[in-house]
Amino acid sequence: MNRSALTLGKLVSRVTDSALGPYQSAVIRIGFAATWLLFLLREFPHRHELYGPDSPWSWELGERLVSDNGAFTVLLWTDSEFWFEAVYLFAVLASLLLALGWRTRTMSVLFMVGVLSLQNRSVFMGDGGDNVIHLMAVYLVFTRCGQVWSLDARRARRREAAADGRERLDVMGPVLWAVSAIGLLSAMLSDPSPDLFVPVLLWTVWVALGVWWLVGQVAPRSDVRALFDVVGNIVHNAALLVIMAEACLIYATAGWYKIQGSRWQDGTALHYPLHLDYFSPWPGLADLLASNATMVMLITYGTVAVQVAFPFTLFNRRVKNVLLALMITEHLAIAVVLGLPFFSMAMIVADSVFLPTTFLRRVGDAAGRLTGRFRPGGRDGGRDGGRDGGRSGQGGLAVATAPDGAAAADAGAAWVPAQGGPGWAAEKAERGGERGEPVKLGKPGGESGAQGAGPAASEDGVPGTDAARSVPGARGTDASGPTPPGAAGPRP
Repeated sequence: MNRSALTLGKLVSRVTDSALGPYQSAVIRIGFAATWLLFLLREFPHRHELYGPDSPWSWELGERLVSDNGAFTVLLWTDSEFWFEAVYLFAVLASLLLALGWRTRTMSVLFMVGVLSLQNRSVFMGDGGDNVIHLMAVYLVFTRCGQVWSLDARRARRREAAADGRERLDVMGPVLWAVSAIGLLSAMLSDPSPDLFVPVLLWTVWVALGVWWLVGQVAPRSDVRALFDVVGNIVHNAALLVIMAEACLIYATAGWYKIQGSRWQDGTALHYPLHLDYFSPWPGLADLLASNATMVMLITYGTVAVQVAFPFTLFNRRVKNVLLALMITEHLAIAVVLGLPFFSMAMIVADSVFLPTTFLRRVGDAAGRLTGRFRPGGRDGGRDGGRDGGRSGQGGLAVATAPDGAAAADAGAAWVPAQGGPGWAAEKAERGGERGEPVKLGKPGGESGAQGAGPAASEDGVPGTDAARSVPGARGTDASGPTPPGAAGPRP
């Protein structure tokens, strides 16, 4: 009984103390926003035929369908061409800003509005990938997806590293909050829809962001703010669990439906789409694959086996990673051979929620070192890392960590690792630091900066942001705050 209570207590503490899977949630934020953005840009010349006034699914038909099923779309508020262009550009901008991680709380809501508005306008223009984006756009609203790899996280680190140590009032957050209220009110007055689910959801989010910001300004260290953090962590973790369950459900249903098909049973299902002109952007490659009956049979049976087995492999990390690699390879092949790049991108992003945190961190480090070469100053471009959060090898996307005793040794210095960043060699020669030893950075003129690393006590609470507030003098942190043991990623 005591062991069960202890286990339950650890589970509750794990779920309430932190937002789990910061890297996984950042990947799905960047991935789905980038996929939708690339799709909108790719179809920009054809936007009028897809969702606009020239669509075969006319404005009148769309209005009749929405009145029956209660779907949400702002495109049917008016048939003005100017309104359509404004909404399309709005969806492009919201996708871009969400991918960059700018004011992710607000941008996740606006991204959802853009996705729902366009897809519900012409429901017959999408495919399976659009359905996945449709669902994930709703789930992202409830996640803290800007803890790492975002402009919000970088802004939080810079604020904590400010010389005076005082937090400046964020003006942009309240402005976005007020503009959102005006937009919501105007929408409800111009189109009083009988379906209140989406309006109630948007107003709930709006009120929650305002109260969160107010508590953060009035009593940032109070029990009320701590309660808000706990609620936010629970909602985030629940949404991440729903995303994982959704991905498992997609593969399980697809696999079990395939089992019932005769073409999948006899191992010839792959043969037929390879001979469809619509799905053959590279006819020579399709013919080469279709000519090998053994390969067609192996891929057909292998697809069914992987999709049916994947949900059950989550209990074994090694087997799960192998199947993840196989599924990602499969979707890459679908993108090239069958000419379905956006469907494949959406599914690969959905799969990414199961990727190991160590792998994602290594990818982020490699990307940071690569981008660091193209910043002003080349390899030495990260030399102002003490101000921007340290040289973590991610180009300002992951905060540096402080060694034990660093705060006690010099409370005014920002400790960063002496390795991993693009300017490590030059910094070592200049400051005499050895590999693996911390290097102490001060401000020009001998004035020391504030501590640039530490675990996040809570998010900043400014409406429209998703960055974390740091507490000086601790180790093992990233931009989102401390990663508890075992909390590096969602593990079934």
